[in-house]
Parts: sequence; C-alpha cells; structure tokens
Amino acid sequence: MELIVTEKNNAARRIADILSEGGASTTQTAGVNVYEWGNRRCIGLSGHVVGMDFPPEYSDWRDVEPAELVHADVVKEPTQEDIVNALQRLAREADSVVIATDYDREGELIGKEAYELVREVNEDVPVERVRFSSITDNEVTSAFADPDDIDFDLAAAGEARQIIDLVWGAALTRFLSLSARQMGEDFISVGRVQSPTLKLIVDKEREIEAFEPDDYWELFADLRKDDTTFEAQYFYEGEDGTEAERVWAEADAEAAFETLRNAGEAVVRSVTRRTRTDDPPAPFNTTQFIRAAGSLGYSAGRAMSIAEDLYTAGYITYPRTDNTVYPDDLDERELLSEFTNTVFGDDAESLLEADRLSPTAGDEETTDHPPIHPTPDFPDRNKLSEDEWEIYELVVRRFFATLAEPAVWEHLRVVAGADGASVKANGKRLVEAGYHAVYPYFNTSENYVPDVDEGEVLAVTDARLEAKETQPPRRYGQSRLIETMEDLGIGTKSTRHNTIEKLYDRGYIEGDPPRPTTLAKAVVEAAEDYADLVVSEQMTSELEADMTAIADGGKTLEEVTAESREYLDRVFDELTESREEIGDHLRDSLKADKTLGPCPECGDTLLVRRSRTGSYFVGCDGYPDCRFTLPLPSTGEPLVLDETCEEHGLHEVKMLAGRDTFVHGCPLCAAEAADESEDRVIGACPECGEEHGGELAIKQLQTGSRLVGCTRYPDCEYSLPLPRRGDIEVTDEYCDEHDLPELVVHDGDGEPWELGCPICNYEEYQQRQRERGLEALDGIGPATAEKLADAGVETVGELAEADAERLAEEVSGVSEENVREWQAQAD
Repeated sequence: MELIVTEKNNAARRIADILSEGGASTTQTAGVNVYEWGNRRCIGLSGHVVGMDFPPEYSDWRDVEPAELVHADVVKEPTQEDIVNALQRLAREADSVVIATDYDREGELIGKEAYELVREVNEDVPVERVRFSSITDNEVTSAFADPDDIDFDLAAAGEARQIIDLVWGAALTRFLSLSARQMGEDFISVGRVQSPTLKLIVDKEREIEAFEPDDYWELFADLRKDDTTFEAQYFYEGEDGTEAERVWAEADAEAAFETLRNAGEAVVRSVTRRTRTDDPPAPFNTTQFIRAAGSLGYSAGRAMSIAEDLYTAGYITYPRTDNTVYPDDLDERELLSEFTNTVFGDDAESLLEADRLSPTAGDEETTDHPPIHPTPDFPDRNKLSEDEWEIYELVVRRFFATLAEPAVWEHLRVVAGADGASVKANGKRLVEAGYHAVYPYFNTSENYVPDVDEGEVLAVTDARLEAKETQPPRRYGQSRLIETMEDLGIGTKSTRHNTIEKLYDRGYIEGDPPRPTTLAKAVVEAAEDYADLVVSEQMTSELEADMTAIADGGKTLEEVTAESREYLDRVFDELTESREEIGDHLRDSLKADKTLGPCPECGDTLLVRRSRTGSYFVGCDGYPDCRFTLPLPSTGEPLVLDETCEEHGLHEVKMLAGRDTFVHGCPLCAAEAADESEDRVIGACPECGEEHGGELAIKQLQTGSRLVGCTRYPDCEYSLPLPRRGDIEVTDEYCDEHDLPELVVHDGDGEPWELGCPICNYEEYQQRQRERGLEALDGIGPATAEKLADAGVETVGELAEADAERLAEEVSGVSEENVREWQAQAD
C-alpha cells in the first residue's frame, strides 16, 4: 500500500481527487479522515502534529529561573495525538510513503516530522518527496510522476527557527512576567521576531507624539479661458532654487493673496507638454500581494488565510513566495486563454490580440515557487464567499496586468503671472489605458487643463487662501509594516503576517493601522534601557540569514542554535542586574493602562482588574484596606477610554467583543442607575414559584445588563437575558404556556421589537443557535468553515466552547483574535 501524507486534510482530499480521477472514497482511521482508492491511501495532517517544548521539570515558572531555559534541552511531543496515531497505524502497513506537504521551509519541516513518525513504526519503508506550486491536475500528476527526496537541510532551517523562537520566547516571557508579577492569562509575551516588530510600531508612535506642527498657507486661483474654468496654485522660488507652494509667514501669504485677489487677469508665461509611460506592475510576491489586498480593506492575516484556501482548492499558486519573475516554463498565452470563456473573457481576449506577450518582472527571482498567479482551474463563483472571490479576482487581474501594455499619460503644465505673482496648473489625461483597463486598482483620475498658448491672457475669477498645518508621520498600515520588516530582514514571508496577529492577540497593538498600547511602550522601553538586543532588528536579521545558510548547507542547526543561545546569555547578563527596576517600570505602565480615576470611598485609584475566574471588575488600588469594587459586563474585554465622566471623574470603559463591541460608559454611573431602578415583577418563577413563592422580575444590573430573574436570588438563580438597550414595555398579552406577559422593546430605531414571552423567546433563541452553521458568523466562509470542521468544530456551540489559542494553532490562517471574535458573536 502507498501512503501519501499532505499538510492538511483539505489538501489530502484535493490531491486524492486528482490522482484517483474522482474515484477516491473517504474512510476513517483512529477517527481521522483517510482517502482511499486502489492501493493508495492519503491522509492530511494539521500542520505540525508534533511540537517542541521543554522537559516537564521546566514547566513550573516559579521553581525555574528563566535563565535556565537558555541552555535547556528541547523535546518533541505529539500535539495532535489522533492524527499521529492514524498516521502511524497506516505507516505500519505501507510499502511506500510519499510526503506531499507544502514546498517551503515550514512544509519541509512538517514533512520531516511525518518522516520521523513513519520511521518510528516502519524502519525500512521507502519515503519519497513530491513538490508542487499549485494543487492542479497537471502539477500534481507531474510531481507524483517524478518524486524526489526530503531536503533535510531545508527542514533543519525550519527546525532551528522553532528551537530559537521557543527558547527566546519562553525565557524572556517568563523573566518579564515574573518581574512584573503578571501571571496566568495576563503574562507579558516577548518573542525574537515579535519584539523588534513591536519596536518599529512604538518608534513610529514616538515620532507622532513628538511631532510639533508648523503653520503654513497655500494659495489658489481660478483661471478662465472662454467658458472653461480651472484651478491654479500659487508658487514662488524657494531658498534652494526649487518651486515652493507652502508659504511659511502669514504676512507673506496675506500679501500674495491680496495680489491674486486684485489681479483681474493672468498672462501665460510657459506651456509644457510631455508624454509619460506608466509601466504595468510586477507579478505578485507575498509582500506585494498583502499590500494590494490591504488597499481593499483586508488585514494581512485575513488576506493570507483566503489565499491559502484558494491555493488548496487549486485556483491560485502557492501564496508564500519572494519571486517576482515568472518561470521560463510558464506559458502565459496558454494560461490566459483559459479565461476566455469566463467573466474575465473580454479582458483575456483583448490581451490575446497582441502578437507577443512580454510579462513584467520584478527584482527578485527565486527557484522555489513562481509569483502568485491563477491556475487554469477556474472556480464556481457560487462556491466562493464574497471575500474569496474578491481576492481571487485581484490575483487574476494582477496576472492580466503583468501581460498588458504600459499606460500612456499626457501631461500639460501651464505657468502664468498675475501682477507679479506666479501660478501653475498641472493637467493630466490618460491617453492609452494600457494595463489600467484590466487592473482597476490604481488611481486613474484625470485633471483637465485647457490648451493655451504662451502670451495668452486668462481671466482670474477667484482667489483662495488656505491655512494649514504640517501633519505628523502616518502610522504603519499592516502592509507597509510588513514591507518594512522585509526591508530590515525581520521574519520571513511566511511569518510576518502571523507576527502582527500575535501582537494584536497579546494586547500590544490595537486599531488599524496598528498603534501600540501602554503595555507595548513599557516592554520596548524596558528592553531598550536594560537589554537592547531583545528589540534589535540587526540581531534578528542576522539569525534569519543564518537559518537561510542552514537551508543552503553552509551552516548546521547546531551551530546556529548555539550562537542564538549565546546571544541570549548576553541578554540575561544585562537583564538580571536590573530585575527590580524592570519590574517596577512594567507594573507602573500596566497600572496606567488600567487606571479609571479616584476611588469614591478612600480617594485612592480605581483600576480594571481580573478575578481568578477570568472575569473583569473595577477594584481599588488600596486593597485590602479599601474593598470598594464595581462590576463590569461579562461580555468582551475592557478598554479604558480617554473620555471621562463629568460627575465622577472616572474614565469610561469600552467592552471589546468583536461585532458586539459596545461602550459601557462610566462604571459608577451604571452601578448607581441599577441601584436606583426598581424591579418590575411580571409573574411566577417557573423553578421555585410553587414551593417558595419566587417571582420573575425585570432587573437592571450594575454591569449595565438587564435580565428577567427570580426575586429570591441568590437562593434561586433562574434568569433569562434581555436586550441591553431600549425601553421594555410589559403588554397585556399573556403567553398561554408560561402565563407571562409578552414584552416589546422600543429602541428608538425603526419598528419596536416584539420580544414576546421571555421564556419562549429564549428557548427559540437557543434552538436557533444550535441549528446555526458556522457560516452564519461574520468572517467565516465555506473554506474556513471546512477547515474548522476538519479541526472538530462544526457548529456555533462547539466554536463557543473551543479553546481559542489551541484552535488557532490547529487551523491554518486563523488567528486567536479571529476565534475570539467569532466566539463573541456566538455568545
């Protein structure tokens, strides 16, 4: 029996379908899907099914000094025992094994891990390796017809990364967390690639905060020829002899404005015409794909997740590539002709009319994967989500653009004088659309300026003076941040977008474009002051180069990991001397990020705190002397806002819960409003009414939530949820089954919501939730739902109960932040 091992289940299903020509059947081994046809079996892993960790004796943070981890042994343990069991059960019976994981450093390591698991149970079975850049009929069948061997050097480069990232991350995370006394879920995460990336974001924020705006003025005049009016801008010769538009002295601006306003006409001094060629873009590599997807509103992680799904389905080539030059064996004309009978047919036909297709080329040419481009397999649009189709169309049109002719622009520059003041107008017109006709993602706006002659007199019909300020530097957008990381050698094409996702997940950055939190600034400041190697992009880029040397056979895994541990020894020499100062600095910064204002009982400081059970509340920093507390809503994670309550002087709080994010406001106002509200009894409690006389009442809680609950609480905890907003009307209509009045919610936005009997409403809601498929949640399309199902999560209820961190590790292209947002929707 021949056993084929792929990186994921959906890749296994696709490859089995290709090789069996649609004849494979699905069976299960040890509860894992296996695709079977003839004498072949195909099983998909779930990425890494074994993980690296320290031996058990290093697991207790309090008993092990973080510096001990620097030279600790690293062991491999199964992380997906069901898949490991299934793989080894099949391997025992195999006569040959073919590794068909993704063709990159990470995929080679996953293939090597599968090889080692096979060898544990079958020492003699031949193991071969196949490689392909797209999961299409032609590439897959060609790859299996010409198998190769595992590249153990390439796999060793991936393994070195795992070891180095584990040692750096664990040792530094433990050191900072213990120093700041931040344990449990609130630990302070540090990483070899994560920390230099965070410093980039913090440094940019420092530039913004240090920026002091300067005032300047710009002047404009409307010029008219016949019935056509166009805008011209005032300019003057700067100190360096170049044209300047910004006037820095208000008196000079006012004087120029008076001149323009009083000038009745302007005489044309010069007319310059030129034609400019606008070349098509280069083929997509990973970074430029992320940049283009970012302009459509996709985060880096989301764009890559969709691209990976499209690759696995066979619609595009492998999306992790540095290459910007199409390979010689790509027949662009043949591939282009595959689109003639699709929705892209007109554009494809127009390109095919050219006698010769000359694709553009970028600066990077590699031999592993081609640039990202579509395959001949065209998808059924109805089987793709809107996001998947939009990304697919972007890839198709980028391929088209690289085969198109350059665009041609015609520029017209007119300079005129008005009573000694100089004005200019720059017109542009798209003469030949070229690649813009097939790639509508770049700006093609035109600016019309009429044709005039030197010496011609134009009327000045209006003049404007605009006061402006210089603007601070812009924050990095995700795609620009990834480009900067690439320029500095931080991370790789496969890891950069995941690094940004981790920074979001750990609470270091927020918003888009990302901005650093107070905690992020504190961690970077501590590293800069006491161990700058932690945030040094030079050290990280050197290690990246070393790992590339491993892949090329120039260095060994042992040499590079030893060098990395020596780096870390130097870091700990610096850190250990300043442990108390680092802890104090981090604690002060963490407290600042959670400060609400003065305690109404003792005057100390109120802080957002977290209980041992994981729930959030407001507590006094004077504890245990002062035990004043306020509750916070159970939904979401609290974010302290800049806005403060006029009555109590406390900062307002927003609860971050994905699509259901809401502003809770001042916690003390919410608590006082609940204390002042009266319970409205609506009927007997179905659990204790007959025996103890309990009644159901509409209650306002100090958390800001509302519910129907028993008046005997806490002796009886029966309750039903109610909407957070809107006025609740108790009607005269009663439920026949539960003898409770029907409720109507008036939220002032559209028609009232007829909630009905609160018990019936809640039961119907629970039933709807149980029946909902995953695609009912925002952000989950068919492909993502399939990947989640492969990980054992098929319903909304199962998703709500899943461990977010573990699920994110199991499912490619899904971050912990994604999972938590979906769980917030599910709840």
